Amino acid sequence: MRSSENSRVFQSRSKIKFVREADWFLRAEWLRTRCHGDFGMKYVSTRGGAQHQRFTDILLEGLAPDGGLYVPEAYPRADLEAWRDLGYGALAFEILHLFADDIPSDELRALTSLAYTKEVFGTDEVVPLRTLEPGLHLLALSNGPTLAFKDMAMQMLGHLFEYVLAKRGQVLNILGATSGDTGSAAEYAMRGKKGIRVFMLSPRGRMSAFQRAQMYSLQDANIFNLEVNGVFDDCQDIVKTVNADATFKARFRIGAVNSINWARVAAQIVYYFWGYFRVTRSNAEQVSFAVPSGNFGNIHAGYVARCMGLPIKRLILATNENDVLDEFFRTGRYRVRGSTEVKATSSPSMDISKASNFERYVFDLTGRDPARLKELWRRLDREGIIDLSGTAEFTRVPATGFVSGSSTHADRIATIRRVFERYGRLVDTHTADGVKVCLEFREPGVPLICLETAQPAKFAEAIRESLGREPERPGGYEDLERRPERFEVIEPDAESVKRYIVAHC
Repeated sequence: MRSSENSRVFQSRSKIKFVREADWFLRAEWLRTRCHGDFGMKYVSTRGGAQHQRFTDILLEGLAPDGGLYVPEAYPRADLEAWRDLGYGALAFEILHLFADDIPSDELRALTSLAYTKEVFGTDEVVPLRTLEPGLHLLALSNGPTLAFKDMAMQMLGHLFEYVLAKRGQVLNILGATSGDTGSAAEYAMRGKKGIRVFMLSPRGRMSAFQRAQMYSLQDANIFNLEVNGVFDDCQDIVKTVNADATFKARFRIGAVNSINWARVAAQIVYYFWGYFRVTRSNAEQVSFAVPSGNFGNIHAGYVARCMGLPIKRLILATNENDVLDEFFRTGRYRVRGSTEVKATSSPSMDISKASNFERYVFDLTGRDPARLKELWRRLDREGIIDLSGTAEFTRVPATGFVSGSSTHADRIATIRRVFERYGRLVDTHTADGVKVCLEFREPGVPLICLETAQPAKFAEAIRESLGREPERPGGYEDLERRPERFEVIEPDAESVKRYIVAHC
Protein backbone atom coordinates (compact mmCIF):
# COMPACT_ATOMS: atom_id res chain seq x y z
CA MET A 1 0.00 0.00 0.00
CA ARG A 2 1.04 3.66 -0.35
CA SER A 3 1.80 5.85 2.67
CA SER A 4 -1.13 6.72 4.89
CA GLU A 5 -1.18 10.22 3.37
CA ASN A 6 -1.95 8.78 -0.07
CA SER A 7 -4.22 5.83 0.64
CA ARG A 8 -6.29 6.44 3.78
CA VAL A 9 -9.91 5.63 3.02
CA PHE A 10 -13.16 6.15 4.81
CA GLN A 11 -16.12 4.11 3.63
CA SER A 12 -19.82 3.88 4.50
CA ARG A 13 -22.54 1.55 3.24
CA SER A 14 -24.08 4.12 0.91
CA LYS A 15 -21.10 6.11 -0.31
CA ILE A 16 -17.30 5.92 -0.45
CA LYS A 17 -15.41 9.00 0.69
CA PHE A 18 -11.79 9.40 -0.22
CA VAL A 19 -8.88 11.47 1.02
CA ARG A 20 -6.60 13.44 -1.25
CA GLU A 21 -4.15 11.52 -3.48
CA ALA A 22 -0.71 12.91 -4.32
CA ASP A 23 1.23 13.50 -7.52
CA TRP A 24 0.09 11.93 -10.81
CA PHE A 25 -1.89 9.07 -9.33
CA LEU A 26 -5.62 9.67 -8.92
CA ARG A 27 -5.39 13.12 -7.44
CA ALA A 28 -9.07 13.45 -6.55
CA GLU A 29 -10.13 12.59 -3.00
CA TRP A 30 -13.13 10.60 -4.19
CA LEU A 31 -11.32 8.08 -6.43
CA ARG A 32 -9.10 6.01 -4.14
CA THR A 33 -10.52 2.77 -2.75
CA ARG A 34 -9.41 0.20 -0.27
CA CYS A 35 -8.40 -3.43 -0.81
CA HIS A 36 -11.11 -5.96 -0.13
CA GLY A 37 -8.89 -7.76 2.39
CA ASP A 38 -10.08 -10.89 4.13
CA PHE A 39 -13.78 -10.38 3.46
CA GLY A 40 -13.78 -11.34 -0.21
CA MET A 41 -14.61 -9.26 -3.25
CA LYS A 42 -18.25 -8.14 -3.28
CA TYR A 43 -20.21 -6.37 -6.01
CA VAL A 44 -22.85 -3.66 -5.76
CA SER A 45 -25.24 -2.12 -8.27
CA THR A 46 -24.69 1.38 -9.58
CA ARG A 47 -28.32 2.07 -8.68
CA GLY A 48 -28.11 0.79 -5.12
CA GLY A 49 -31.00 -1.64 -5.17
CA ALA A 50 -29.22 -5.01 -5.29
CA GLN A 51 -27.79 -7.17 -2.53
CA HIS A 52 -24.02 -7.50 -2.38
CA GLN A 53 -23.00 -10.38 -4.65
CA ARG A 54 -19.95 -12.54 -5.32
CA PHE A 55 -18.34 -12.87 -8.74
CA THR A 56 -19.90 -16.19 -9.75
CA ASP A 57 -23.36 -14.80 -9.03
CA ILE A 58 -23.01 -11.66 -11.14
CA LEU A 59 -21.26 -13.65 -13.88
CA LEU A 60 -24.55 -15.29 -14.79
CA GLU A 61 -26.78 -12.25 -14.20
CA GLY A 62 -25.51 -9.47 -16.45
CA LEU A 63 -27.65 -6.51 -15.39
CA ALA A 64 -28.49 -6.11 -11.70
CA PRO A 65 -32.18 -6.62 -10.75
CA ASP A 66 -32.60 -2.85 -10.26
CA GLY A 67 -31.46 -2.19 -13.83
CA GLY A 68 -28.02 -1.00 -12.78
CA LEU A 69 -24.58 -2.39 -13.56
CA TYR A 70 -22.49 -4.36 -11.11
CA VAL A 71 -19.22 -2.83 -9.97
CA PRO A 72 -16.69 -3.96 -7.36
CA GLU A 73 -17.43 -2.65 -3.89
CA ALA A 74 -13.79 -1.53 -3.91
CA TYR A 75 -11.01 -1.70 -6.47
CA PRO A 76 -8.16 -3.97 -5.39
CA ARG A 77 -4.51 -2.91 -5.37
CA ALA A 78 -2.12 -4.06 -8.10
CA ASP A 79 1.16 -5.78 -7.24
CA LEU A 80 3.35 -4.40 -10.01
CA GLU A 81 6.58 -5.88 -8.69
CA ALA A 82 5.21 -9.42 -8.51
CA TRP A 83 3.43 -9.25 -11.87
CA ARG A 84 6.05 -7.65 -14.13
CA ASP A 85 7.72 -10.82 -15.45
CA LEU A 86 4.66 -13.09 -15.70
CA GLY A 87 3.41 -14.63 -18.94
CA TYR A 88 -0.02 -13.55 -20.17
CA GLY A 89 -1.98 -16.48 -18.74
CA ALA A 90 -0.29 -16.18 -15.35
CA LEU A 91 -0.89 -12.42 -15.30
CA ALA A 92 -4.55 -12.99 -16.17
CA PHE A 93 -4.86 -15.36 -13.23
CA GLU A 94 -3.33 -12.91 -10.75
CA ILE A 95 -5.61 -10.07 -11.83
CA LEU A 96 -8.81 -12.08 -12.23
CA HIS A 97 -8.26 -13.79 -8.89
CA LEU A 98 -8.65 -10.39 -7.23
CA PHE A 99 -12.09 -10.00 -8.80
CA ALA A 100 -13.18 -13.67 -8.77
CA ASP A 101 -11.89 -14.86 -5.41
CA ASP A 102 -14.88 -17.16 -4.89
CA ILE A 103 -13.39 -19.50 -7.53
CA PRO A 104 -10.69 -21.75 -6.02
CA SER A 105 -7.22 -20.63 -7.10
CA ASP A 106 -6.21 -23.89 -8.74
CA GLU A 107 -9.42 -24.02 -10.77
CA LEU A 108 -9.22 -20.39 -11.89
CA ARG A 109 -5.57 -20.89 -12.83
CA ALA A 110 -6.60 -23.85 -14.99
CA LEU A 111 -9.28 -21.76 -16.72
CA THR A 112 -6.89 -18.92 -17.56
CA SER A 113 -4.40 -21.47 -18.87
CA LEU A 114 -7.08 -22.84 -21.20
CA ALA A 115 -8.18 -19.41 -22.41
CA TYR A 116 -4.82 -17.82 -23.23
CA THR A 117 -2.75 -20.17 -25.36
CA LYS A 118 -0.74 -20.10 -28.56
CA GLU A 119 -3.34 -22.42 -30.11
CA VAL A 120 -6.07 -19.81 -29.58
CA PHE A 121 -4.11 -16.60 -30.23
CA GLY A 122 -1.40 -17.79 -32.61
CA THR A 123 1.59 -16.74 -30.51
CA ASP A 124 3.13 -17.55 -27.15
CA GLU A 125 2.92 -13.86 -26.27
CA VAL A 126 -0.87 -13.90 -26.80
CA VAL A 127 -0.76 -10.10 -27.11
CA PRO A 128 2.32 -8.93 -29.07
CA LEU A 129 3.54 -5.35 -28.82
CA ARG A 130 4.39 -3.70 -32.16
CA THR A 131 6.68 -0.68 -31.93
CA LEU A 132 6.11 1.82 -34.74
CA GLU A 133 8.84 4.15 -33.55
CA PRO A 134 10.43 4.89 -30.17
CA GLY A 135 7.66 5.85 -27.77
CA LEU A 136 4.79 4.88 -30.12
CA HIS A 137 3.38 1.36 -30.02
CA LEU A 138 0.44 -0.80 -31.10
CA LEU A 139 -0.85 -3.46 -28.72
CA ALA A 140 -2.05 -6.27 -30.99
CA LEU A 141 -5.30 -7.52 -29.44
CA SER A 142 -6.79 -9.01 -32.61
CA ASN A 143 -5.06 -12.37 -32.96
CA GLY A 144 -7.93 -14.49 -31.63
CA PRO A 145 -10.37 -16.64 -33.60
CA THR A 146 -12.58 -13.72 -34.73
CA LEU A 147 -9.75 -11.26 -35.43
CA ALA A 148 -10.95 -8.62 -32.93
CA PHE A 149 -10.08 -7.55 -29.39
CA LYS A 150 -13.37 -8.95 -28.08
CA ASP A 151 -11.76 -12.42 -28.16
CA MET A 152 -9.45 -11.38 -25.31
CA ALA A 153 -12.32 -11.37 -22.84
CA MET A 154 -14.79 -13.66 -24.59
CA GLN A 155 -12.52 -16.70 -24.65
CA MET A 156 -12.17 -16.42 -20.87
CA LEU A 157 -15.88 -15.79 -20.46
CA GLY A 158 -16.74 -18.99 -22.34
CA HIS A 159 -14.67 -21.10 -19.94
CA LEU A 160 -16.05 -19.26 -16.89
CA PHE A 161 -19.64 -19.79 -18.00
CA GLU A 162 -19.14 -23.49 -18.67
CA TYR A 163 -17.32 -23.95 -15.34
CA VAL A 164 -19.97 -22.24 -13.19
CA LEU A 165 -22.92 -23.85 -15.00
CA ALA A 166 -21.40 -27.31 -14.56
CA LYS A 167 -20.84 -26.66 -10.85
CA ARG A 168 -24.45 -25.58 -10.40
CA GLY A 169 -26.09 -27.99 -12.82
CA GLN A 170 -27.73 -25.08 -14.66
CA VAL A 171 -28.22 -23.86 -18.22
CA LEU A 172 -27.86 -20.33 -19.57
CA ASN A 173 -29.52 -18.49 -22.45
CA ILE A 174 -27.22 -15.64 -23.45
CA LEU A 175 -28.92 -12.62 -24.99
CA GLY A 176 -26.50 -10.17 -26.56
CA ALA A 177 -26.30 -7.21 -28.90
CA THR A 178 -23.46 -6.49 -31.30
CA SER A 179 -22.33 -3.66 -33.52
CA GLY A 180 -19.99 -6.03 -35.33
CA ASP A 181 -17.36 -7.81 -33.25
CA THR A 182 -18.94 -8.78 -29.90
CA GLY A 183 -21.38 -11.12 -31.61
CA SER A 184 -18.85 -13.20 -33.48
CA ALA A 185 -16.45 -13.28 -30.51
CA ALA A 186 -19.24 -14.51 -28.23
CA GLU A 187 -20.50 -17.09 -30.69
CA TYR A 188 -17.05 -18.52 -31.40
CA ALA A 189 -16.34 -18.69 -27.67
CA MET A 190 -19.68 -20.32 -26.78
CA ARG A 191 -20.25 -22.61 -29.78
CA GLY A 192 -20.60 -26.18 -28.59
CA LYS A 193 -20.41 -25.20 -24.90
CA LYS A 194 -22.57 -27.40 -22.70
CA GLY A 195 -25.67 -25.81 -21.21
CA ILE A 196 -25.36 -22.58 -23.22
CA ARG A 197 -27.46 -21.07 -26.01
CA VAL A 198 -26.60 -17.73 -27.64
CA PHE A 199 -29.23 -15.36 -29.03
CA MET A 200 -27.39 -12.49 -30.72
CA LEU A 201 -29.02 -9.31 -32.02
CA SER A 202 -27.29 -7.32 -34.75
CA PRO A 203 -28.37 -4.20 -36.72
CA ARG A 204 -29.42 -4.88 -40.28
CA GLY A 205 -27.06 -3.44 -42.89
CA ARG A 206 -24.72 -1.91 -40.29
CA MET A 207 -21.85 -4.42 -40.25
CA SER A 208 -19.11 -5.10 -42.76
CA ALA A 209 -19.62 -8.06 -45.09
CA PHE A 210 -16.86 -9.93 -43.23
CA GLN A 211 -18.41 -9.29 -39.81
CA ARG A 212 -21.83 -10.38 -41.02
CA ALA A 213 -20.56 -13.58 -42.63
CA GLN A 214 -18.44 -14.42 -39.60
CA MET A 215 -21.57 -14.61 -37.47
CA TYR A 216 -24.25 -15.77 -39.86
CA SER A 217 -22.22 -18.62 -41.36
CA LEU A 218 -22.09 -20.48 -38.03
CA GLN A 219 -24.27 -23.59 -38.14
CA ASP A 220 -23.95 -24.70 -34.50
CA ALA A 221 -27.25 -25.73 -32.95
CA ASN A 222 -26.77 -23.52 -29.88
CA ILE A 223 -26.19 -20.31 -31.90
CA PHE A 224 -29.10 -18.08 -33.01
CA ASN A 225 -28.57 -14.87 -35.02
CA LEU A 226 -31.34 -12.28 -35.13
CA GLU A 227 -30.93 -9.38 -37.56
CA VAL A 228 -32.84 -6.36 -36.25
CA ASN A 229 -34.42 -3.73 -38.49
CA GLY A 230 -32.69 -0.89 -36.65
CA VAL A 231 -29.37 0.32 -35.27
CA PHE A 232 -27.16 -1.07 -32.52
CA ASP A 233 -28.83 1.07 -29.87
CA ASP A 234 -32.15 -0.62 -30.72
CA CYS A 235 -30.52 -4.01 -30.19
CA GLN A 236 -29.00 -2.93 -26.90
CA ASP A 237 -32.32 -1.49 -25.70
CA ILE A 238 -33.99 -4.85 -26.37
CA VAL A 239 -31.37 -6.66 -24.30
CA LYS A 240 -31.91 -4.27 -21.39
CA THR A 241 -35.71 -4.51 -21.65
CA VAL A 242 -35.66 -8.30 -21.59
CA ASN A 243 -33.26 -8.27 -18.64
CA ALA A 244 -35.57 -5.87 -16.80
CA ASP A 245 -38.35 -8.49 -16.88
CA ALA A 246 -37.27 -10.32 -13.72
CA THR A 247 -39.80 -13.14 -14.12
CA PHE A 248 -38.81 -13.91 -17.72
CA LYS A 249 -35.13 -13.56 -16.93
CA ALA A 250 -35.35 -16.03 -14.06
CA ARG A 251 -37.55 -18.53 -15.87
CA PHE A 252 -35.37 -18.71 -18.98
CA ARG A 253 -32.02 -18.13 -17.28
CA ILE A 254 -31.08 -15.06 -19.33
CA GLY A 255 -27.42 -14.03 -19.17
CA ALA A 256 -25.25 -11.44 -20.91
CA VAL A 257 -21.96 -11.31 -22.80
CA ASN A 258 -21.98 -7.62 -23.65
CA SER A 259 -19.71 -5.47 -21.55
CA ILE A 260 -22.63 -4.87 -19.19
CA ASN A 261 -21.27 -8.16 -17.79
CA TRP A 262 -18.53 -7.22 -15.34
CA ALA A 263 -16.48 -10.33 -16.21
CA ARG A 264 -15.88 -8.86 -19.69
CA VAL A 265 -14.41 -5.71 -18.19
CA ALA A 266 -12.33 -7.65 -15.67
CA ALA A 267 -10.72 -9.80 -18.36
CA GLN A 268 -9.87 -6.71 -20.42
CA ILE A 269 -8.00 -5.11 -17.51
CA VAL A 270 -5.22 -7.67 -18.01
CA TYR A 271 -3.84 -6.33 -21.28
CA TYR A 272 -3.37 -2.83 -19.90
CA PHE A 273 -0.93 -4.23 -17.34
CA TRP A 274 0.63 -6.44 -20.02
CA GLY A 275 1.20 -3.50 -22.36
CA TYR A 276 2.63 -1.37 -19.56
CA PHE A 277 5.16 -4.03 -18.61
CA ARG A 278 6.25 -4.39 -22.26
CA VAL A 279 7.20 -0.72 -22.73
CA THR A 280 8.62 0.17 -19.31
CA ARG A 281 11.61 -0.95 -17.28
CA SER A 282 10.50 0.24 -13.86
CA ASN A 283 7.19 0.66 -12.09
CA ALA A 284 7.86 4.36 -11.59
CA GLU A 285 7.34 5.14 -15.28
CA GLN A 286 4.09 6.43 -16.74
CA VAL A 287 2.43 5.53 -20.03
CA SER A 288 -0.66 6.67 -21.93
CA PHE A 289 -3.15 4.46 -23.75
CA ALA A 290 -5.28 5.36 -26.78
CA VAL A 291 -8.50 3.40 -27.16
CA PRO A 292 -11.09 3.44 -29.99
CA SER A 293 -14.35 3.47 -28.04
CA GLY A 294 -18.04 2.96 -28.72
CA ASN A 295 -19.66 1.26 -25.74
CA PHE A 296 -17.01 2.44 -23.24
CA GLY A 297 -16.18 -1.08 -22.04
CA ASN A 298 -12.65 -1.36 -23.41
CA ILE A 299 -11.47 1.98 -22.09
CA HIS A 300 -13.34 1.50 -18.81
CA ALA A 301 -11.09 -1.51 -18.21
CA GLY A 302 -8.13 0.86 -18.55
CA TYR A 303 -9.74 3.23 -16.08
CA VAL A 304 -10.10 0.40 -13.56
CA ALA A 305 -6.45 -0.58 -14.12
CA ARG A 306 -5.54 3.01 -13.31
CA CYS A 307 -7.68 2.88 -10.16
CA MET A 308 -5.78 -0.29 -9.17
CA GLY A 309 -2.49 1.61 -9.32
CA LEU A 310 -1.24 1.14 -12.89
CA PRO A 311 0.75 4.29 -13.75
CA ILE A 312 -1.43 5.51 -16.64
CA LYS A 313 -1.08 9.22 -17.28
CA ARG A 314 -3.74 9.58 -19.95
CA LEU A 315 -6.59 7.49 -21.27
CA ILE A 316 -7.10 8.85 -24.77
CA LEU A 317 -10.63 8.07 -25.97
CA ALA A 318 -11.20 8.06 -29.75
CA THR A 319 -14.62 8.09 -31.39
CA ASN A 320 -15.75 8.17 -35.00
CA GLU A 321 -18.47 10.50 -36.31
CA ASN A 322 -20.78 9.14 -33.61
CA ASP A 323 -19.04 11.32 -31.07
CA VAL A 324 -21.30 11.15 -28.02
CA LEU A 325 -18.44 10.25 -25.68
CA ASP A 326 -16.05 12.81 -27.14
CA GLU A 327 -18.71 15.48 -26.68
CA PHE A 328 -19.04 14.56 -23.01
CA PHE A 329 -15.34 14.69 -22.23
CA ARG A 330 -15.02 18.04 -24.00
CA THR A 331 -18.19 19.72 -22.70
CA GLY A 332 -19.76 17.73 -19.88
CA ARG A 333 -22.90 17.12 -21.94
CA TYR A 334 -23.88 13.50 -22.70
CA ARG A 335 -26.57 13.52 -25.37
CA VAL A 336 -27.98 10.29 -26.74
CA ARG A 337 -28.72 10.39 -30.47
CA GLY A 338 -31.91 8.99 -31.95
CA SER A 339 -31.78 6.02 -34.32
CA THR A 340 -31.94 8.29 -37.36
CA GLU A 341 -28.99 10.35 -36.08
CA VAL A 342 -26.62 7.40 -35.62
CA LYS A 343 -24.36 7.48 -38.66
CA ALA A 344 -23.27 4.37 -40.54
CA THR A 345 -19.48 4.68 -40.77
CA SER A 346 -16.45 2.76 -41.97
CA SER A 347 -15.61 1.92 -38.33
CA PRO A 348 -19.01 0.31 -37.66
CA SER A 349 -18.24 -1.29 -34.31
CA MET A 350 -18.28 2.22 -32.84
CA ASP A 351 -21.57 3.30 -34.41
CA ILE A 352 -23.10 3.59 -30.96
CA SER A 353 -24.89 6.43 -29.22
CA LYS A 354 -25.71 4.83 -25.84
CA ALA A 355 -22.52 3.67 -24.17
CA SER A 356 -23.57 1.10 -21.57
CA ASN A 357 -20.42 1.18 -19.47
CA PHE A 358 -20.54 4.95 -19.14
CA GLU A 359 -22.90 4.39 -16.20
CA ARG A 360 -20.11 2.69 -14.26
CA TYR A 361 -17.82 5.66 -14.81
CA VAL A 362 -20.44 8.27 -13.86
CA PHE A 363 -21.18 6.25 -10.70
CA ASP A 364 -17.59 6.92 -9.62
CA LEU A 365 -17.84 10.58 -10.64
CA THR A 366 -20.78 10.97 -8.25
CA GLY A 367 -18.68 9.61 -5.39
CA ARG A 368 -20.55 6.31 -5.74
CA ASP A 369 -23.87 7.85 -4.79
CA PRO A 370 -26.62 5.59 -6.22
CA ALA A 371 -29.35 8.17 -5.55
CA ARG A 372 -27.53 10.74 -7.66
CA LEU A 373 -26.83 8.16 -10.37
CA LYS A 374 -30.50 7.17 -10.56
CA GLU A 375 -31.51 10.82 -10.78
CA LEU A 376 -29.15 11.37 -13.70
CA TRP A 377 -30.29 8.25 -15.55
CA ARG A 378 -33.98 9.08 -15.07
CA ARG A 379 -33.19 12.41 -16.69
CA LEU A 380 -31.31 10.66 -19.49
CA ASP A 381 -34.25 8.31 -20.15
CA ARG A 382 -36.73 11.19 -20.05
CA GLU A 383 -34.84 13.92 -21.91
CA GLY A 384 -32.09 12.05 -23.75
CA ILE A 385 -29.37 14.15 -22.14
CA ILE A 386 -27.49 14.68 -18.91
CA ASP A 387 -25.49 17.86 -18.51
CA LEU A 388 -22.70 17.75 -15.94
CA SER A 389 -20.97 20.91 -17.16
CA GLY A 390 -20.45 23.25 -14.24
CA THR A 391 -20.99 20.49 -11.68
CA ALA A 392 -18.61 19.05 -9.10
CA GLU A 393 -18.78 15.74 -10.96
CA PHE A 394 -17.35 17.21 -14.16
CA THR A 395 -14.52 18.98 -12.34
CA ARG A 396 -13.35 15.50 -11.28
CA VAL A 397 -12.91 14.22 -14.85
CA PRO A 398 -9.32 15.49 -15.35
CA ALA A 399 -8.14 13.51 -12.31
CA THR A 400 -9.31 10.30 -13.99
CA GLY A 401 -6.90 10.83 -16.87
CA PHE A 402 -9.45 11.02 -19.69
CA VAL A 403 -9.00 13.13 -22.80
CA SER A 404 -10.79 12.58 -26.10
CA GLY A 405 -11.08 13.31 -29.79
CA SER A 406 -12.98 12.18 -32.87
CA SER A 407 -12.18 10.96 -36.37
CA THR A 408 -13.90 11.03 -39.76
CA HIS A 409 -13.88 8.67 -42.72
CA ALA A 410 -11.33 10.87 -44.46
CA ASP A 411 -9.18 10.79 -41.32
CA ARG A 412 -9.34 6.99 -41.24
CA ILE A 413 -8.35 6.59 -44.87
CA ALA A 414 -5.46 9.03 -44.48
CA THR A 415 -4.27 7.39 -41.25
CA ILE A 416 -4.33 3.88 -42.72
CA ARG A 417 -2.23 5.14 -45.62
CA ARG A 418 0.14 7.06 -43.34
CA VAL A 419 0.76 4.15 -40.95
CA PHE A 420 1.38 1.75 -43.84
CA GLU A 421 3.71 4.05 -45.75
CA ARG A 422 5.67 5.23 -42.73
CA TYR A 423 5.82 2.05 -40.64
CA GLY A 424 4.86 -0.81 -42.98
CA ARG A 425 1.99 -1.73 -40.65
CA LEU A 426 -1.56 -2.23 -41.94
CA VAL A 427 -4.27 -1.22 -39.46
CA ASP A 428 -8.05 -1.46 -39.55
CA THR A 429 -10.46 1.49 -39.50
CA HIS A 430 -11.11 1.46 -35.73
CA THR A 431 -7.41 1.34 -34.89
CA ALA A 432 -6.93 4.18 -37.38
CA ASP A 433 -9.41 6.27 -35.36
CA GLY A 434 -7.29 5.56 -32.28
CA VAL A 435 -3.99 6.42 -33.98
CA LYS A 436 -5.36 9.66 -35.44
CA VAL A 437 -6.59 10.89 -32.06
CA CYS A 438 -3.66 9.60 -30.00
CA LEU A 439 -1.14 11.60 -32.05
CA GLU A 440 -3.01 14.77 -31.07
CA PHE A 441 -2.21 14.07 -27.41
CA ARG A 442 1.30 12.63 -27.70
CA GLU A 443 3.70 13.92 -25.03
CA PRO A 444 7.52 13.81 -25.08
CA GLY A 445 8.92 11.20 -22.73
CA VAL A 446 5.61 9.38 -22.15
CA PRO A 447 5.29 6.08 -24.07
CA LEU A 448 2.03 5.93 -26.01
CA ILE A 449 0.25 2.62 -26.62
CA CYS A 450 -2.64 2.48 -29.08
CA LEU A 451 -4.90 -0.55 -28.76
CA GLU A 452 -5.14 -2.37 -32.11
CA THR A 453 -8.71 -3.57 -31.93
CA ALA A 454 -9.32 -5.54 -35.14
CA GLN A 455 -7.54 -6.94 -38.18
CA PRO A 456 -7.78 -5.09 -41.51
CA ALA A 457 -9.26 -8.14 -43.27
CA LYS A 458 -12.59 -7.37 -41.59
CA PHE A 459 -12.83 -3.99 -43.36
CA ALA A 460 -11.52 -4.64 -46.85
CA GLU A 461 -13.48 -1.84 -48.52
CA ALA A 462 -11.67 0.86 -46.52
CA ILE A 463 -8.29 -0.80 -47.13
CA ARG A 464 -8.93 -0.82 -50.88
CA GLU A 465 -9.84 2.87 -50.72
CA SER A 466 -6.71 3.69 -48.72
CA LEU A 467 -4.11 1.59 -50.47
CA GLY A 468 -5.68 0.23 -53.65
CA ARG A 469 -5.10 -3.36 -52.54
CA GLU A 470 -6.84 -6.18 -50.71
CA PRO A 471 -5.88 -6.85 -47.09
CA GLU A 472 -4.35 -10.23 -46.47
CA ARG A 473 -6.73 -12.77 -44.91
CA PRO A 474 -5.68 -15.25 -42.23
CA GLY A 475 -5.98 -18.90 -43.16
CA GLY A 476 -9.46 -20.36 -42.95
CA TYR A 477 -11.28 -17.18 -43.97
CA GLU A 478 -10.69 -17.24 -47.73
CA ASP A 479 -14.26 -18.21 -48.68
CA LEU A 480 -16.07 -16.70 -45.68
CA GLU A 481 -18.65 -14.59 -47.54
CA ARG A 482 -19.60 -17.53 -49.79
CA ARG A 483 -20.58 -19.84 -46.95
CA PRO A 484 -24.26 -20.60 -46.27
CA GLU A 485 -25.79 -18.20 -43.76
CA ARG A 486 -28.28 -18.89 -40.98
CA PHE A 487 -30.20 -15.99 -39.42
CA GLU A 488 -33.66 -14.47 -39.05
CA VAL A 489 -34.82 -10.87 -39.54
CA ILE A 490 -36.96 -9.34 -36.77
CA GLU A 491 -38.39 -5.97 -35.84
CA PRO A 492 -36.88 -4.00 -32.92
CA ASP A 493 -39.38 -5.33 -30.42
CA ALA A 494 -38.53 -6.96 -27.08
CA GLU A 495 -41.69 -9.09 -27.02
CA SER A 496 -40.82 -10.62 -30.38
CA VAL A 497 -37.39 -11.53 -29.05
CA LYS A 498 -38.94 -13.10 -25.95
CA ARG A 499 -41.23 -15.21 -28.11
CA TYR A 500 -38.28 -16.32 -30.21
CA ILE A 501 -36.33 -17.38 -27.11
CA VAL A 502 -39.30 -19.33 -25.75
CA ALA A 503 -39.75 -21.12 -29.07
CA HIS A 504 -36.10 -22.21 -29.18
CA CYS A 505 -35.57 -23.28 -25.59
